[in-house]
Amino acid sequence: MRWQGQELGVSDAAALPGLEQLNGLVRSVTTPEFAGVTFHEVLCKSALNRVPSASAMPFDWTVNPYRGCSHACVYCVSPDTLVLCADGRQRRIDELTIGQEIIGTEQSGDYRRYVRTEVRAKWATRKRAFRVTLADGTELVASGDHRFLTERGWKHVIGAMSGSDRRPYLTTSNRLMGFGLGGRTALGPTEPAITRKLDIVGTAVKTVADLKIVSIEDLGHDIDMVDITTGTGDFIANGVISHNCFARGTHEYLELDAGRDFDTQVVVKVNVADVLQKELRRGSWQHDPVMLGTNTDPYQRAEGRYKLMPGIVSALTESGTPFSILTKGTLLRRDLPLLKDAAADVHVTLAMSIAVFDDELQHLIEPGTPNATARLETVRAATEAGFRVTVFLMPIIPHLTDSIAAIDHALSRIKSAGAVRVVYGALHLRPGAKEWFLQWLAERHPELVSSYRGLYPGVTTTAPKAYRAWLARRVRPLLRVHGLDGSAEDESPRGTPVAGLADRADARSAPPIVTTSRGRAAATSLRAAAARLTPGEEASARLF
Repeated sequence: MRWQGQELGVSDAAALPGLEQLNGLVRSVTTPEFAGVTFHEVLCKSALNRVPSASAMPFDWTVNPYRGCSHACVYCVSPDTLVLCADGRQRRIDELTIGQEIIGTEQSGDYRRYVRTEVRAKWATRKRAFRVTLADGTELVASGDHRFLTERGWKHVIGAMSGSDRRPYLTTSNRLMGFGLGGRTALGPTEPAITRKLDIVGTAVKTVADLKIVSIEDLGHDIDMVDITTGTGDFIANGVISHNCFARGTHEYLELDAGRDFDTQVVVKVNVADVLQKELRRGSWQHDPVMLGTNTDPYQRAEGRYKLMPGIVSALTESGTPFSILTKGTLLRRDLPLLKDAAADVHVTLAMSIAVFDDELQHLIEPGTPNATARLETVRAATEAGFRVTVFLMPIIPHLTDSIAAIDHALSRIKSAGAVRVVYGALHLRPGAKEWFLQWLAERHPELVSSYRGLYPGVTTTAPKAYRAWLARRVRPLLRVHGLDGSAEDESPRGTPVAGLADRADARSAPPIVTTSRGRAAATSLRAAAARLTPGEEASARLF
């Protein structure tokens, strides 16, 4: 790779307010190998991250050598944009101060409600300007990367259905959420936000004004813009719900689909191994299992340049700390000799995530990630090195990868690669990912859109219980036939992170079902073993 480093000036550093949690920015790096991506090399203060006690994750500690947010520095709006404050009045965004109380929104059950929040950070940048005009006369001037809440979820001002600019974006068929300004875009700092009673906190977001998008206009030039970070991750801009950079503090990856686009702003903790080594030497460290790969992939492509994982593996091993790695990256093969040596001293578990086995579909859904063949070769190499590898067949995508033939094909290839266990789960559509996926579906498989609206209505993120039970009746017999259900004696202790994740994911898939014995199933055809549905159940499942 040809890497080109640039020292950042003060104005550039200010564009990354999340770095106040780190010791300092070393430099920013760009390379032709990662078009449009900037790597911010930093010195981190800590390496071990404790998982919040409220989390459902079955482990307590993680290490993330990379953090990134594809929208750092670009969620910005015009300085004269009016923001709804907690006192019921609107103030220009450039006049807000850190700590000031404003209004944001939070999802509560089936409804999104207005709540009080505060300004946690504020910064300026300069971006190309776009004007969004609504039917009630409201106008919004923002960058193309800014997101607003529509009736179909969060969408960027501009985007595309394919290529590097692929993402959910606004069209004239969308309607924004909020109450609008009715054309009043310069009310001044003390004008009431809305004419009705200013008691908005706690009420549900219901759009009464006509906030249908009339036009999206490229103004053709750059302007000074301002953005803020808030406690809720959003704010009310000119009467509509506007996103801010919710992960500003930690620069977490924004997952756009079942796979993941490489982010344009990636924070690289270049000293993470040294810091981790010091933390693991503390007398208070209890040598709890550490999981790598559940937030950011430690073997993403940039690891080929930075080589942070060897130091992390050595630090964990020398301290006697067991660890697990979950990845989609084939760079894992580089470290197999080191991992094999580590496994002689501590418990090491490896898992590979492979969701799609059709190369064309995989390229569309998971661009930038190795294909199934490359990942299976990594599974085979890890198996030959002595590891008992788990494969995460997740997510299984309704109507696209959930047929008996597709599942059987996947399991057959996984077994041939030497994996000992498969964990499966239905597609989970998180906010952000959901909007993009439905847009992609409308372009590639429009015949499935209505079915997906039924599967994932409104703010629903998980497939319904009926579908998951139906999927279980397909997958579990095939797992038994291929010997990938974990029923064979497993040397892995159940308390390790990968095992815990596997158990939790498998339990979410569906309740236990009754099937024939493994011996009897092996004597039948794979299709018959998997087809545990009556014709009526099969038809019902396909109606979702």
